[in-house]
Amino acid sequence: MRSVTVLVLTLAAVFAVLVPATPAAAHGQLAMSDPVADSTVSDAKAELKLYFTEQPASFAWFTVTAPSGRRVDGGWRSGEPKRLDKPVQEYFLVDGKFEPKTYHTGFPAVLTVSHWPEAGVYVAAYQSVASDGEPVKGTLKFTYAGPVTAPPAGWSAPTEGPSQALTDALAGKTSVPPAFPTATATAGPAAPAAQPPPPAPFVLTDWLIPGVIAAGVTLMIGTAARRDPVPVAKKRRRATAGSRRSAGPAG
Repeated sequence: MRSVTVLVLTLAAVFAVLVPATPAAAHGQLAMSDPVADSTVSDAKAELKLYFTEQPASFAWFTVTAPSGRRVDGGWRSGEPKRLDKPVQEYFLVDGKFEPKTYHTGFPAVLTVSHWPEAGVYVAAYQSVASDGEPVKGTLKFTYAGPVTAPPAGWSAPTEGPSQALTDALAGKTSVPPAFPTATATAGPAAPAAQPPPPAPFVLTDWLIPGVIAAGVTLMIGTAARRDPVPVAKKRRRATAGSRRSAGPAG
């Protein structure tokens, strides 16, 4: 039976490799940022820029938190779209099948930073809703190694949380606004508009390979289960016959 177990585990591993996982269908995701995630910043930036594959909703919520936990964000605004360093691919469910769409342009949320009270790891967090109603949440971490700066006169750390409109949209209680605000195009050569690639043709092997593997596993397990008891039964009969011959007739 040990050989059967090894066979099943081997075929299961092959099955996992050959059958691709369902693609993630994240929309409106973070595609690029300034500063770059996990990088080190040495200058006291007045703004951070987070570029998404679509313009964040007008009720999106952003925070910037210092290592001590104090917030240093001073609001956000939309900005000029920019060509992404690397194209981003997102998947949309069309007629029961995931189809990819490639994005080449990023739409920024420009976050104001009031001051830099200390060195260490800062966290920019965001919450929004994509145009199709899916939540957009995440964080951007980076290390600040520049000079400590003082807060503006009369500064007090913000304490407000997400708006009720955002909370309702994340909970699916309200629909997303039909039109998101968009920024004007950047100066110079315009970034090409993202065009979805043609739908991938259905390939029979997409379903044939898993089916063949599953059928093979079932057949091999059944065959092994039928064959294993035979040698054991033969051994028992031989052992019984041998003991009878060794005993022989008495006297």
